Amino acid sequence: MAVNAEVQKTGAENALSTIRKFSRRVQGTGLVKTVRNRRYFARDTSKIVKKKRALKLLKRREEYRQLVKEGKVAERETRGPRTYTRESAPPARLGEGTPIAR
Repeated sequence: MAVNAEVQKTGAENALSTIRKFSRRVQGTGLVKTVRNRRYFARDTSKIVKKKRALKLLKRREEYRQLVKEGKVAERETRGPRTYTRESAPPARLGEGTPIAR
């Protein structure tokens, strides 16, 4: 994989700023990131290991649901967008929802 990053000195530009410009250009190509990722060989996980992990996760979820049903564990609050009813809505910030007088 060959990536060329070429920079030329313009006008009264000093050497330090030219080096900075070059390093920015190289960083923009993503070359340093890919080289660092390839530094150590990382083997892909096998299908068997992936399946075992997935089964273990499903088992843990099922056990947790059972504990919630039995009342031994308090159910966690779900992440994501919150939906509010009119009564339980958070207080509006100043200026929101107020009519503008003309």
